[in-house]
Amino acid sequence: MLCDKIKSMKQYDVIIIGAGAAGLAAAAQVIANGKTVAVFDMGATPARKVMVSGGGRCNLTNTAARFDRYFGKNPNFVRGALSRVSPNDILDWASEHNLKLSEKTPGRFFCDDGAGAVVTALMQDASGADFVFNTKIQSVKKTGGYFVVNNRAAKSLIVATGGISFSNLGVSDSGYKIAMDFGHTIVPVKPGLCALDLEYFPSEMAGISVDAKITVGKNSLCDSLLFTHVGIGGPAAYRASLFDIENNDMTINLVPGVDLLQQLKSIKQTNGKRAIISVLNEYLPARISRWIIRDNNKNIADIKDCDLSEIVRKICDIKIPHHKIKYRGLNSAEIVQGGVCTDEISSKTMESKLCPGLFWAGEVIDIAGDLGGFNLQWAWASGRVAGQNA
Repeated sequence: MLCDKIKSMKQYDVIIIGAGAAGLAAAAQVIANGKTVAVFDMGATPARKVMVSGGGRCNLTNTAARFDRYFGKNPNFVRGALSRVSPNDILDWASEHNLKLSEKTPGRFFCDDGAGAVVTALMQDASGADFVFNTKIQSVKKTGGYFVVNNRAAKSLIVATGGISFSNLGVSDSGYKIAMDFGHTIVPVKPGLCALDLEYFPSEMAGISVDAKITVGKNSLCDSLLFTHVGIGGPAAYRASLFDIENNDMTINLVPGVDLLQQLKSIKQTNGKRAIISVLNEYLPARISRWIIRDNNKNIADIKDCDLSEIVRKICDIKIPHHKIKYRGLNSAEIVQGGVCTDEISSKTMESKLCPGLFWAGEVIDIAGDLGGFNLQWAWASGRVAGQNA
């Protein structure tokens, strides 16, 4: 029998904490399964991060979403949810809701109708849920087989509180506190998908954008790199922030895919009277070329091959020691790395291995996706799976 205190509470099949992408995906699945659900959120409106995603166009998913595009203590953890809710499933969902999508780059889909249309569709699917906004949950109790949250009770609880990035949107570390209350381990949280501060490039290069290759440890990527007043930004830097930059030095190649030394040697032989600055400007913006060669105004024919090799090294093999690399900070990070340890969660159901009936979904878990729709795909997939099993 229920204790008198729980009898007096409003009871549901499921309670969800967090009305973001993962929480709404979970709520929709609970409703579809014919169960009752209450959804708590500390903000005044749902899905605030969804609203600003993709520059307001919501990068809904990416068909390249596989475990190797995710980071955390155990990236393989995503296999279970992604096998049950694929990017194609999300594209079908968008079609069912008459959302017009465009493929900005291969596999990367945005909503032409804007992020607001995506949120509207999510709320339509969750119609029937009891939403409680402007409510911060600091603790949850479990008694008599029920989870008790703000004078409401349910047999199952889904925590989808997200991470603590984008503080201006109203975020909280309550999910981590709930996790610890139930014995879960928290992998230390740090920024992800953010600009990086480097003690290397001069501030005069700020605003220049080039295609670059970044290597950190065993991980490499090629993407657009933006120089800032204090370091690097743009997609290349954001993506590289997910690599282990705290323990590995970074190498940057500003002319990827080109055998620059061979190219310079060839020009030296065929057109040696050209100034080295003029030659480099064919491959790099002028400000970068000038930074590389300083006051060297020689013709390329007058430059020794060993000196050409040194010039190429400064362009294609820029090494940044890891102790000189810093994350810009959580306030400007798109996501966080770290969170509830995946060792303590079932990858098939999203249920806690420590507490029956407790489920996890989305960014609160120690999973961080690459730039380009991977994090929303993880939110949809983990949220749906949690909702199916709660």
